[in-house]
Amino acid sequence: MATVAASADKRVKEFVYAWEGRDKSGRLIKGEMRATGEALVSATLRRQGINVIKIRKQRSRIGKKITEKDITLFTRQLATMMKAGVPLLQAFDIVARGHANPSVSRLLNEIRTEVETGSALHQAFRKHPLYFDSLFCNLVEAGEAAGILDNLLDRLATYKEKVLAVKGKIKSALFYPMSIIVVAFIITAVIMIFVIPAFKELFASFGADLPTPTLMVISISNFFVDWWWALFGGIAFSIWLFFFTWKRSTSMQQALDRLFLRLPVFGEVIRKATIARWARTLSTMFAAGVPLVEALDSVAGAAGNYVYWQATKKIQAEVSTGTSLTVAMQNTNVFPSMVIQMTAIGEESGSLDAMLSKVADFYEEEVDNAVEALSSLMEPMIMVVLGVLIGGLVISMYLPIFKMGAVV
Repeated sequence: MATVAASADKRVKEFVYAWEGRDKSGRLIKGEMRATGEALVSATLRRQGINVIKIRKQRSRIGKKITEKDITLFTRQLATMMKAGVPLLQAFDIVARGHANPSVSRLLNEIRTEVETGSALHQAFRKHPLYFDSLFCNLVEAGEAAGILDNLLDRLATYKEKVLAVKGKIKSALFYPMSIIVVAFIITAVIMIFVIPAFKELFASFGADLPTPTLMVISISNFFVDWWWALFGGIAFSIWLFFFTWKRSTSMQQALDRLFLRLPVFGEVIRKATIARWARTLSTMFAAGVPLVEALDSVAGAAGNYVYWQATKKIQAEVSTGTSLTVAMQNTNVFPSMVIQMTAIGEESGSLDAMLSKVADFYEEEVDNAVEALSSLMEPMIMVVLGVLIGGLVISMYLPIFKMGAVV
């Protein structure tokens, strides 16, 4: 009995089958289906009134990782096709077959199969929490309940596109200086390990005291030559350890979120991006008819920063006891006065979703301007740093040659 129960608990292996057939009107149709065997595919299609012509097992393709961009693109495609009147299952089939990433195709085929067998769309999405968060599923559920799924998918696609754009701008602002620092370190290491030792052999034949800057550079070069393996290994291990700990330590993530908001230049950009995402999420949820207390639960998860997650949970607790949203936001001391005033106007006029959308638009534009200003400011600063670093090394190495020329 135990053996039978254990084997029953194991998930039956399914495969993807491509099929061709004719519907009741005689029109040739094609599609894909996940099933345990050809017999199940044939029986399922016959129940749907399809006369099967051919069924073949698809080879499993190894796809790339499914990214947030893939989910955003899928949401936009699904919204567009549903607005055009394409049936839901057919829309899934079109997107799955046309996607370049096999991993996305497999995911969409699984969701399509679940919907085809009687599951609601939001229930099918909830079975894949790695790709569809509670906000996504809640909005889809609200759209299905109200019969406006196409409109909510369109709103959801717009929301994800705007959030993705803000994230991309933040990443580009951080990527540029980091890449320059890495390149500068590699160039310096190459000079220290390969170039400076050649000058050191040349200076050994001078028989004279070397200038202090030259002696300092030679000492650093000796350290690089002797300990390069420990230096590079230590840096690589430190980076791995940081990300390993960061993924598994909630306290570390919380501390870093607080630190990011206090950074001299980048902190303000991150704060504005977080407020934009917060306002955009709440606006989208509220416009979909989700109750405020329930919407705030999804907003907290989508905030992307522990400080604002904590503030949103506090707002949710106060709103659930009858406090207005404006007063609850004011009590957290993390929202600018402009955001609180716009929220107050929205509550009084009954257009909270529109006001929060305007707040999100404003702060997204602020992020754009801040990123452009940062890029313009950092280019000359990086050039100065690189010039001082590389120029200092070159001058230190040529000082003995200049000294020797003056003596001659």
